[in-house]
Amino acid sequence: MNKVLMKTMSALFISGVLVVAGCSNNSKSASSEDYELENVTLPLEEKVTLKFMTQSSPLAPEDPNEKLIYQRLEEDTGVHIEWKNYTWDTFIEKRNLAVASGELPDAILDAALGDYDLLKLAKDGSVIAVEDLIDEHMPNLKKVLEEAPEYRAMMTAPDGHIYSFPWIEELGSGKESIHSVDGFPWINVEWLNNLGLEMPTTTEELKEVLIAFKTQDPNGNGEADEIPMSFIINHGGEDLAFLFGSFGLGDNYDHTVVSDDGEVIYTVTQDGYKEGMKFLNELYEEGLIDVEAFEQDWNTYIAKGKEDRYGVYFTWDKGNITGMNDKYELMPALAGPDGHKNVARTNGMGFDRNRMVITSANKNLELTAKWIDQLYDPTQSVQNNWGTYGDEKEQNIFELDASGMLKHLPLGDTSPWELRQKTFVAGPLAILDEYYGTVTTKPDDAAWRLDLMKEVMVPDMKAENMYPKVFFSLEELDKLSTIEADLVPYVNRKRAEWITNGKVEEEWADYLVELDRLGLQEWLEIKQTGYDRNQ
Repeated sequence: MNKVLMKTMSALFISGVLVVAGCSNNSKSASSEDYELENVTLPLEEKVTLKFMTQSSPLAPEDPNEKLIYQRLEEDTGVHIEWKNYTWDTFIEKRNLAVASGELPDAILDAALGDYDLLKLAKDGSVIAVEDLIDEHMPNLKKVLEEAPEYRAMMTAPDGHIYSFPWIEELGSGKESIHSVDGFPWINVEWLNNLGLEMPTTTEELKEVLIAFKTQDPNGNGEADEIPMSFIINHGGEDLAFLFGSFGLGDNYDHTVVSDDGEVIYTVTQDGYKEGMKFLNELYEEGLIDVEAFEQDWNTYIAKGKEDRYGVYFTWDKGNITGMNDKYELMPALAGPDGHKNVARTNGMGFDRNRMVITSANKNLELTAKWIDQLYDPTQSVQNNWGTYGDEKEQNIFELDASGMLKHLPLGDTSPWELRQKTFVAGPLAILDEYYGTVTTKPDDAAWRLDLMKEVMVPDMKAENMYPKVFFSLEELDKLSTIEADLVPYVNRKRAEWITNGKVEEEWADYLVELDRLGLQEWLEIKQTGYDRNQ
């Protein structure tokens, strides 16, 4: 949910950045004075102040310096940070206003910049290239990029420069990455047991199970209040994209997959997608799909889940919807009518290239770079991402053992995400797989999900490739966004319509023509060019 929210927020305000960025260099009074420091060694003997902008959860302290992580950083560096901190819901607007007025801070942390935003700000001179700072003054980040050079490639803009500092969180690799599937299908095994049913293995068996959930009172309360299957249409991990894998290449949140020979394919043009639509319409006609699935929001979805009303539903982690109990288990891939089954990979990974930028107002580049580099120290990165230890005011995510390893603590009934919001700093940071077992332990919820991915999803995951984090040029991004403004809403609308009205076969030919009219072929060409360049 958090990543989806951030992408959405960034997209909403892109136009604001474009309008205002041209007047970004009128004033620099929001930045710190020039301390004329060279060959900086931390901690400084005499404390100085840098001025940063950031964002944080409404649950977090209004002043970031009340967080223990930042207090320790100030002690370790001799640098005091004067923050302009805004809550998530107002940050992007405030960030854009700062750019518009020219009141630029030294740097923006947790910057929430899309690639288009970033490249436009770089072109207009509001943010600076940082590759030389990385190579000359940032040994922690430089080491990460030497050990995992693919990240330097993904950080580098088409013009050859690096303009931002990334957030990197590895949890598994390749097909076994925690990000390989976002929308897990969770099935109510308590209801299966109550009705003497087995875990479905085919689409037809799923249909029979859902009919039983609807008609046989599996919760035993004498009321027909069960919801056989629910989802949130076109909503990332809560969408029912997983089920299309029984009919071909499958589907994911951006409808993009890559064949084993490197061809970029738009999933919603495939015959398998059409056949999957027919199956979903069968379920709808039988009354097996939640009628609110096409309009419900996250809070409604959760509320019904907490009441254990779902037979099958979709999300990243069942703990968020129905709790970490044994009532629901992960349903494996289902064989379709011809025996085909597949788990389509999503194109997610633990990487955000634009987590922090240094502005052109900054007069202390070496000092700023060395402060940011502290965030890439392995032990520091772990705390940035999850929270800290030894906090006497807040519940702790970790304990620090005698060897210096950060061990995740059991959190009881506390929501890990709510606790993180209060204590973490979001990034930039880097956590590589090799850190687990040496620098830190894996969070229990992540280790559990990784095991499920390996045992249940990966055996039926056919694709060798995923679509990577391609860094497109401004011109390419302009064309993609123009096409997607019409293409994506059309695809999403037909997705919902066909499930409910069953007209996919008769409308299919006209639908494909309309996709081409909306620019699909040019979109595929740009995506293919980006993929080939990335490879």
